[in-house]
Amino acid sequence: MRAKILVIGAICCVALAMMAGRFTRVVAATGPIATDCDRACLEGLATQYLAALVAHDPKTLPLAADVKYTENDQVMDVGDGFWGTVSAVGGYKHCFADPVVEQIGCMVTMHEGDHMLIMGMRLRVQLGRITEIETTFYRQGGGGPSNMEGYDKSTPEPIWFETIPAANRVSRAQLINTANMYFAGLENNDGKGVYPFADDCDRMENGVHTTNNPTLSPNAAFNAFAMSCTAQFKSGYYAVVTRIHHRRFPLVDEERGIVWAYVIFDQNGTVHTIKLTNGQTVSMGNIFNRPSSLEVTEAFKIENGKIRRIEMVGSGLQYHLNSAWGGISDK
Repeated sequence: MRAKILVIGAICCVALAMMAGRFTRVVAATGPIATDCDRACLEGLATQYLAALVAHDPKTLPLAADVKYTENDQVMDVGDGFWGTVSAVGGYKHCFADPVVEQIGCMVTMHEGDHMLIMGMRLRVQLGRITEIETTFYRQGGGGPSNMEGYDKSTPEPIWFETIPAANRVSRAQLINTANMYFAGLENNDGKGVYPFADDCDRMENGVHTTNNPTLSPNAAFNAFAMSCTAQFKSGYYAVVTRIHHRRFPLVDEERGIVWAYVIFDQNGTVHTIKLTNGQTVSMGNIFNRPSSLEVTEAFKIENGKIRRIEMVGSGLQYHLNSAWGGISDK
């Protein structure tokens, strides 16, 4: 019995030593990523990722052996999918870093052959290695309005990079709660919710302003896009969004008041007319007459508990898509 115990003990020691060796190798062979990747480190990593993507060469990246990679919520191998068709990085790049959890999200215009698209990209670093890569794509005709060429020639508004005074900063949980109030107000929108918008709130979707924009209308009978963020939600126009699920908030930047979110918008196809809060009845025509969903990547700039800016990449996908990454709401 004593001999058997000694043998088992020896096997355990060897196993632990091997595990320790693997752990040491992963940490030591981090390449350009520090094990405490700060804002500059994360921003550099995003640039490195885009270069590797265009070069069609994921081997130049410090990837974890079990890295998880998705394109529009489909799990696949790094190097597959867009890695084979990308041709160049476009002119627009807006990145949001969260050094606390060592993650960065970017909205970038990209070229795929002769066509332009918008990519939402999230990278997570653990122990000096990239462990998660989440990408979403808006291609022309992918659902909703867009202005990719204008987006490509623009630069992010300076307001996104403004630092919130230390005395006015709030916790990560409070920032997430404010961002989630946006989705709570949008889901089955009836105009009666609590809508946390600043007076200067503005929203950009796939490169086009969908608030404060009288030149674009989603409906001939009612131009919601000409309205402010608050007025839109108070009108009840977005009742067509029947469910918002798989909500996630993986990045938060307390210093700048930023929240990066992922959600799925469902339109179940049964909302053919909407009774607005002003008494007007608006027909949705043939836009939402079948079950459909939008996969949404969305960034919020929040200050003093109010949303000042929203930037979104959204693409139409199969109805009630279940995210490969889960979420705090899964129904």
